[in-house]
Amino acid sequence: MELKSINYKDLPNKEKINEFVSLVRDLLFPNYFHLVNDKDLLEKECHFFFHNYISEDYEKEQIFFSKLGVIYNSLLNDIEMTYNSDPACTSLEEPLISYPGINAIIIYRIAHILYELDLKIIARLISETAHSKTGIDIHPGATIGDYFFIDHGTGIVIGETTVIGHHVKIYQGVTLGALSLGRGQGLKGLKRHPTIGNYVTIYSGASILGGETSIGDNTIIGSNVFITKSIEKNKKVINKEAEIIMIDKDNK
Repeated sequence: MELKSINYKDLPNKEKINEFVSLVRDLLFPNYFHLVNDKDLLEKECHFFFHNYISEDYEKEQIFFSKLGVIYNSLLNDIEMTYNSDPACTSLEEPLISYPGINAIIIYRIAHILYELDLKIIARLISETAHSKTGIDIHPGATIGDYFFIDHGTGIVIGETTVIGHHVKIYQGVTLGALSLGRGQGLKGLKRHPTIGNYVTIYSGASILGGETSIGDNTIIGSNVFITKSIEKNKKVINKEAEIIMIDKDNK
């Protein structure tokens, strides 16, 4: 196997790509991250960055910007879900400007559109920015419904072919991954990651693996559970309670 020779100048400009994401975020939520004095000028700048650093394909550019309204509505639902789910949250604005989970979801939803437009390398570069900043690794190919809530978030992994329904809560350390990668490239294009239904809660440290694994609606997955088989709807899955042993500190 041999790597292709690539001209450095032909590689995507990561700095400009990240600047584009920041501009799109400002376009979606003006004056929350940076002061936006002229939204029309900002929109023109977003189009300029897309054409020069994302893709020169005019049709893809038009499709991307036509879907920003859908992204915005989904993110409003995600923010509402976060506020309603977290008693420590004091306002709807708080998660938008300070929660790593919402930051990761914003970047995922932008990257997912680019992934669907077959701009996969760009989408992956964007998602890795969120990963490095938040510790939340969401592949841009994953399909995630509205009212998505990530609490704390560090260590979450969501694989490329994962499908997540609406009103889903996920806590830190959760893995929605592949059961085995032994076949490597032979698995390309196959469903490798689980399907999560609606109104599902997955607590910290749980691992749900495999493309044939599905979690039914209204199910709760407890902490540190390891799942490789499908779970019917309306279930609660927990580990058997561990034995707790208390020893007097003076005893050696």
